[in-house]
Formats: sequence, structure tokens, C-alpha cells
Amino acid sequence: MENLKTKLQSVSQGQLMVFLEDLLPEQKESLLRQIEDLDFQKIPEWVAKYVKNDGLLKIPDHFDPAPSYPSRPKTDEQGEKYAKATKAGEDLIRQGKMAGFVVAGGQGTRLGFDGPKGNYPISPVKNKTLFRIFSENLLAAAQKYNTVIPFYIMTSPLNHDTTVEIFEAADYYGLGTENVFIFQQGTLPNFDFDGRILLAEKDKIASSPDGHGGSLRALHSSGAIADMKKRGVEYLSYWQVDNPLVSVVDPLFIGLHVTDDAEMSSKALLKAGPTEKVGNFCLVDGKVTVIEYSDVPDEATHRKNPDGSLAFELGSIGIHMIDVSFIEKLNKDGDFALPFHRAVKKIPHIDKKGDRVQPETPNGVKLETFVFDAIPMAKQSVILQTLRENEFAPVKNAAGTDSAEVTRQMMTGRTAAWLEAAGVKVPRKSDGSPNCTLEIAPSFALTAEDLKAKRDQIPEINPGDKLYLG
Repeated sequence: MENLKTKLQSVSQGQLMVFLEDLLPEQKESLLRQIEDLDFQKIPEWVAKYVKNDGLLKIPDHFDPAPSYPSRPKTDEQGEKYAKATKAGEDLIRQGKMAGFVVAGGQGTRLGFDGPKGNYPISPVKNKTLFRIFSENLLAAAQKYNTVIPFYIMTSPLNHDTTVEIFEAADYYGLGTENVFIFQQGTLPNFDFDGRILLAEKDKIASSPDGHGGSLRALHSSGAIADMKKRGVEYLSYWQVDNPLVSVVDPLFIGLHVTDDAEMSSKALLKAGPTEKVGNFCLVDGKVTVIEYSDVPDEATHRKNPDGSLAFELGSIGIHMIDVSFIEKLNKDGDFALPFHRAVKKIPHIDKKGDRVQPETPNGVKLETFVFDAIPMAKQSVILQTLRENEFAPVKNAAGTDSAEVTRQMMTGRTAAWLEAAGVKVPRKSDGSPNCTLEIAPSFALTAEDLKAKRDQIPEINPGDKLYLG
């Protein structure tokens, strides 16, 4: 214990053991384990570079808009490439080379929901949860291509046990327990503004999940990558838990990623406006890079092309294709690290007297990593544009923008568009929105093309109807 005290004092963190003698034996043991798990080598660097320095981030002196593939081919030559890429993607799926991966460490607090966000009920008719929607999509894709598509789920200490219980209770949504791998992301200590690590309790270090960038380390350390290699999985479809419209298995995206020899690729939206709060895809020294909307200079934010379109028009939406070998390479020397992003937060803690403090104003710093910071480390990176109405309806808030109500409207809207493409008449209101509530089970159709083949199984839709196709 004296050795541990010395190590803490060497990094100016002696305060973590100040209440040690107040603790019960099991509490003392728990705290000492937490202290032993701290990265003593890195803490001084984190404090100097990120905690005490609020202007560290340096925007490149020069960056250009990143190139991308359009959502639909614009030339015959591009059409041929898309067709070949789609076939290549389908072949890889059939060969069992694909897996799904969702980062699901968040709670549903902002939605007024008690529990993991992945268990939030969101589908318009059946009220299916996000976890169920993703699982059913993977299962339907596996059946469509006569293969197995394993599902990897990254939780956090906040919701890991509950998430495991949810999947167990749902019998893994038909995927099979052997095809679902649930693991936790890492955590990082929380600091006050002077660089001291805070205590959440006398026997507990204040900490928080290390961000979605931590997934690239946790995939390796959890054994998930080893499991993928055993299965022959080579490519990982990555998405975030709040987006029920995501195409979890997209043959075109997979095919373009592989045929262009990329290691980490992304889907992008055309931004709704110059200041939409999404990261901007840029080209820095020839490498695709995401620069946060708040860090892009005003001139670049509002820059226009000769045709009047935004120069920096591509927004990052947290959908990626990642080579398993790339994740292995990043973790090879054991010292892989993405840059930290500094977040000033209100952090509940125990003060010097041992009293609980619930701050009313920000009192400290949380550190987190972002997965898109790995993109410039890839030898090659592809960007494929997608359409907002097809693939991006995040549910983040209880009301207003990105609310559950908006998400459900967009889910119905996509189903309506698919039905109309299949020749089905959909009743609409005077404002053009569907005058009905619609939902399609992934087992019925994964794409608009799948739906066309089942035209004769679709009943007439009347105004006000609630229709579930399953």
C-alpha cells in the first residue's frame, strides 16, 4: 500500500487515499484495485495537455472538402462500378465475412427513459426497441444471404449488466447466444480543473466511459477481435445505438470499401445547412479527416462552390465500415491512443471533508475519444453519401429536434416511400406526409427492392390506418 501511496503522490493524486482508513475492508480493497488500474504513466500528460489546457486543439492551416461517392451513380461508368461493388459486397456477406457492431453505452436519460438507450421502444406500430430492430435486421440479412452475421455490442459500466439481461430475456432476438458478443468499453477518471482526480464516493473514483473511440481498443481487449478471427469475419459494420434507420448490412457500402482497398470508411449526409451540428468530412494532407462543426472557421463553414452548393457539404453520422485487420494493427504495439476531446461538465463528487457535492455549475473535465479520429490512420478511406430520409433518424431528445416523435415519423416516411416505389398507393395529408402509420418487419423486406417482390402481399392502405407488414 505504501508503494501505491508513493505512486499516487508522484503524479499529484494523493487525495485518492485520504479516506482510506474510513472504509470497510471490502471497500478499501475495491478502491485500491481502482487505483492500481489507473494509467500512472499517462495521467501527468493528460492533466497538462487536456485538463489544464482548454485551447489545445489545432485546426490544420489548410484543408479541402473530402471526395465522396454519391448516393446514386451519376454516370454509366459509375453505375457499372456500383453494380460490381454491390455484387462484391453480397458475395462477402454470403461468405460470412461481415459482422454488425453497435456502440450502446448510453442510457435513455435524455429521453425520460430509465435503462439502456438500446432498450428504448421506438418503432411506429409495434413499438420495437432499438436492440430488437438491429437484431431483426441482422437476422433477416443472414437469412437473405444464407449465412451467419454475428452481432457485437459495446456497453458501458452504466448499463452492461442490464443489457445482458435484456438480450437473455429476449432469447437474443433469434440470433442465438453464440452469435451475440456483449462487452464493456473502458473508462477514464474525471478531473477537477486543477488536475486532481475526483472521488465519486469515498471508495469510488469518479469516472466516465471513454467515448465511442474507445470501441477500437475495447474490441481488442475484450476478445471480440479474437472471436471475429476465429469465425473468419474480416469487416465490421459500425453504427451508433440511437439510429433505427441505419442499414446495418449494406452490400454497396461493403463493396466500395473493399474494392477501393480502404481500411476504414464512412457514410455521410449532405448537410441541411452550413451550421448543422455534425462533423465535417475534410481532406488534410491527403487523408480523410473529420473536423467538428464547432472547430471549422466561419469562412470554411459558409464557403460555396460555383454552383451555389456548400463546399464542405458532407456531414459525419457515425456509420462506418472497418477492417478487422485495421483494428488489430492499431492495437498491435499495445500503445494505441486516439486524441482526447475535453468536455467541461458538472461532476458529482466527494469534497475534502467527505461530504457529497452536487455541483450547479461545471466543476471539472471529462475526457473522451471519438472513433472518427482513427480515419486518418487508415491507408485509404471511402465516403459514401446516403440520404437522410433513408438512413438517419437519431432519437436523442424527449421533444423537438431528434425526438422520438420525429424518428417515428421518419420511419413511417421511409416505409411509405418504399411502398410507393413498389406501386402501392399511400394516403397522404395536405402537407405531403403519410396519413397513416406504417412499419415493415426486416423479415418482410430489408430494402425497397425486396418490397417490390412482395407487392401481392400488401393490402390496400386507407387514411388513418396502422399497418404492420411482417
